[in-house]
Amino acid sequence: MTNPLLSTWNTPFEIAPFDLIKDEDFSPAFEAALAEDLAEVEAVATNADAPSFANTIEGLMKTGQALDRVAGAFYTVAGADSNPAREEIMREMSPKLAAHGSAIYGNKQLFARIQAVWDQRDSLDLSDEQQRVLMLTHRNFVRAGAALEGKADARMKEIKSRLAVLGTEFTQNLLADERDWFMPLAEADLEGLPDFAIAAARAAGEEKGQDGPVVTLSRSIIVPFLQFSPRRDLREKAFAAWTARGANGGDTDNRDIAAEILKLREERAQLLGYETFADYKLETEMAKTPDAVRGLLMDVWEPAKAQADKDAEVLTQMMHDDGINADLAPWDWRYYAEKRRKAEHDLDEALLKPYLQLDRMIEAQFACANRLFGLEFAPLKIPLYHEDCRAWEVTRNGEHVAVFIGDYFARGSKRSGAWCSAMRAQAKFPEVQAPVVINVCNFAKSEPALLSYDDARTLFHEFGHALHQMLSNVTYESVSGTSVARDFVELPSQLYEHWLEVPEVLQEFATHAETGEAMPAEMLEKVLGAANFDMGFATVEYVASALVDLAFHEGTAPTDPMAKQAEVLADLGMPAAITMRHATPHFAHVFAGDGYSSGYYSYMWSEVMDADAFAAFEEAGGAFDPEMAKSLEANILSMGGSVDAGELYERFRGRLPGVEALLKGRGLAA
Repeated sequence: MTNPLLSTWNTPFEIAPFDLIKDEDFSPAFEAALAEDLAEVEAVATNADAPSFANTIEGLMKTGQALDRVAGAFYTVAGADSNPAREEIMREMSPKLAAHGSAIYGNKQLFARIQAVWDQRDSLDLSDEQQRVLMLTHRNFVRAGAALEGKADARMKEIKSRLAVLGTEFTQNLLADERDWFMPLAEADLEGLPDFAIAAARAAGEEKGQDGPVVTLSRSIIVPFLQFSPRRDLREKAFAAWTARGANGGDTDNRDIAAEILKLREERAQLLGYETFADYKLETEMAKTPDAVRGLLMDVWEPAKAQADKDAEVLTQMMHDDGINADLAPWDWRYYAEKRRKAEHDLDEALLKPYLQLDRMIEAQFACANRLFGLEFAPLKIPLYHEDCRAWEVTRNGEHVAVFIGDYFARGSKRSGAWCSAMRAQAKFPEVQAPVVINVCNFAKSEPALLSYDDARTLFHEFGHALHQMLSNVTYESVSGTSVARDFVELPSQLYEHWLEVPEVLQEFATHAETGEAMPAEMLEKVLGAANFDMGFATVEYVASALVDLAFHEGTAPTDPMAKQAEVLADLGMPAAITMRHATPHFAHVFAGDGYSSGYYSYMWSEVMDADAFAAFEEAGGAFDPEMAKSLEANILSMGGSVDAGELYERFRGRLPGVEALLKGRGLAA
C-alpha cells in the first residue's frame, strides 16, 4: 500500500491525512524524504552553472518539501499525542535528522556556492527580502560550522548528533515523570476545593483509570490544588512531586543530561570562535550580548524581589494567624496568596472561573482578530490526530488566509506547557502556500471547560503567535511568520494578551456557564484591578529562571548544574518561599532543544516592547484603533523575519522602548 505521508494529500487545504496515517508509516516516510532531500541538495551543490541567487539560494529553498510534510505531521502528534511507538521513532530519528542537517550544512560544494553569491551580493539586483534571505542563509551556514575543516568539522557533526539525542531524552524523561505521577484524593481531601477543581480532578482520575479524583502534574490541575487545598501536608506532597520532575533518580533523571548538554554547547561555540555559548547564541538576537540581557533582568529583579519580600511578610502573618508557626514554604505561597486576593480584592477564583468558559474565550480571541484585522473563522470538519482537536478556516474578505487548529485539553500523552506551531508556513515561493497553524494547550477538561484568568491569558498568548503565522505575507518560507529573533518572537503573543484585559471584551464574552449572564460590572472591575496581584512572586520566579539560564551559558559550563543553580539563587537572595518557575531538571525551554537556551530572558525582552506597543493603541483611539491595527500588521505581523527586528519595531513605534512601561504594567514601578 502507498504510504499516505508520501502520497499527494487530497484533503481539504492539503492537511495531513491523519485518519490514514499509522505509526508504522513514519519511519519509512522519513527515510524516503531524507534521501530525496539529500539528492535535491546535491543537485544544487553540483549545478554546473555559475552560482546565482536563483540557482543556489532559491534552489536550496525548493528542496526538502517532502521532508517538511513528514516532519510537520510527525512532530505535531509526537508532542501533543505521544505513545511508546512515537517515542521510539523520536529516539530513532533524532540522530538521523541531526546527521542529515550536518550533511547539508557541511556540504563544502554547497557552501562554496553560497559564499560566491554572498561575495557578489552588492552587484546583484536583489529585493530587500532577497538580500535579507541571502544574509541569513550565509550566516546560518557559517554558524552551523560550514567553514570548519578537518577534525573541527568532524567534531561539530558529533556534537550536533549527541545534542539531538540528549534533547529527545530530556523531553521524554520529563513527559514520563509527568505522566506517571498522580496523587489519589479521598472524598475528605476535596475539602476547600471549588467545584471546577473537583471536576478537573475527577476527569483526571478517569483519564488515569482511577475510581476517584486525582491530582496530576498538569499545571491546570496542580496550581488550583495548591491555591485552594487547606491540607498543607497534601500541598507539600504535590509540590514536591511537581518540582522533582526530571530529578527523581533512575532512568528518567535529567541532571546528568543537562550537564552534558551544557558542556557540548560550550564546545560547539568555541569551535566556531566564540568564548561562550551565550556569546554565540545572543549574537543574532536583539539583545546581542550577555551584559545587555543581565542588565534588563537585574533592572526588573530588584523591584520584583522587594515586592515579593513585602508580600512574604503578609502571607507569613496569615499563616501564623491560622495557627501554623512555621516559615512560609513554597507550597504555602499560592494558598495564602489566593486567600489574600479574596480578602483584599474580594475576588474569588471559584466565583470568577464560571465566567471564563473556554468556548467563549475562543470566541473572544476570534472577535478581537476580526475587529483588528478583518479575519473571520468558520468551523471545519476535517480528520485530525485527536478527538479533542478543533479546526477553523480563516478568511478575510472571502479569501482563504489559513487553517487554524486548536488542541486545548491536558492528557497523559501530551507534553506540558502551551505552544504554537505551523504544520505549514506561509510562503509565495516556489509556489503560494497558505499556513496551517496549531495552538496546543493543557487546560483541565470538564463540561463545560472553565479557565482560570491565567489560562485565558495563555489562550490569548498562543493565539498571538498564531496571528503572527496567519498574517505573514512574505515570499520565502525561511523568513515567514515566527521565523524571527528569539527575543522578538514573543512580542505578538504577549501583546495580544492585552486584549483580554479590554473591558468591553470581557463584558461581551465573559458570560456565566450556567446562567449565561455577563460578568457583573463589580466583578469585572475587581478582575482588572487585581491584574497585577502577586506580581512580585510571578516576576521573581520567572527572572530567577532566566538568570540561571544565562549563568549556565555565559561562562565555563558547570559540571554540576544543580550546584550552579543553587549558587546563582543564593547570590540573588532568592526568597525562600519562591522557587524558579522552571528548575534545571524540567527546564524544557532550555534543555529540550536550543530554542530558548541562553534565551529564556526573551519573554521579558519582548514584554518591554509589548507594554510599549499596547500603549501606542491607548494613546491613539483605543484598543481597536484601526490605524494602529493596520500599522501593527503592516510593520510587524506580516513581515516575519524579512527585516531586522529592531527596525520593524521602530517602524511601528518610531523608537525602541525602555523598561519603564514594563515595570508600570507589572505594578512594580517606584
